[in-house]
Amino acid sequence: MQGKHSADRMQHERRGRTGADRRGRLWWSIWYGGFNPRRRSVPRRADESRFHALDWHSPHLLAVAIGIAVLSMVDGLLTLGLLQGGAQEENPIMAAVVYRSAAVFASVKMLLTGVGVILMVVLARYRFMRVLPVAWVLYGVLIAYGGLIGYEVWLQNRLATPFFF
Repeated sequence: MQGKHSADRMQHERRGRTGADRRGRLWWSIWYGGFNPRRRSVPRRADESRFHALDWHSPHLLAVAIGIAVLSMVDGLLTLGLLQGGAQEENPIMAAVVYRSAAVFASVKMLLTGVGVILMVVLARYRFMRVLPVAWVLYGVLIAYGGLIGYEVWLQNRLATPFFF
């Protein structure tokens, strides 16, 4: 009796299949899904409320992420200039690599910044410490980088050996 029900179920699962299998059209799916993403908002089901990945993020998050990446690169260049002028690196993680090689320093800096920004964009709809939206944390990081760049420019002028200015 069990076999008969499973055979009936197999025939009912073929609903909607007229012709070629849609999963066989890889490039069409990539093209179509790129312009018509499906997960633009959180799911309505309660069991999926823990973690929900989205295909579509707000455009302002892209601008903030690019801004953080650019300011991180400027910070790296200004840091190297300050180190040439006699300053010391205060960040213990970056101090471990900055005195070895400028290329390794730049790579590690961009890797850490990039991974952090990507994680914050993915989690932008969550709340940090259940209080502050992660998207606001991204804005805070952008503002902090702006302040850091201002401080480094001030240090460059104070050392009287400007690297860029």
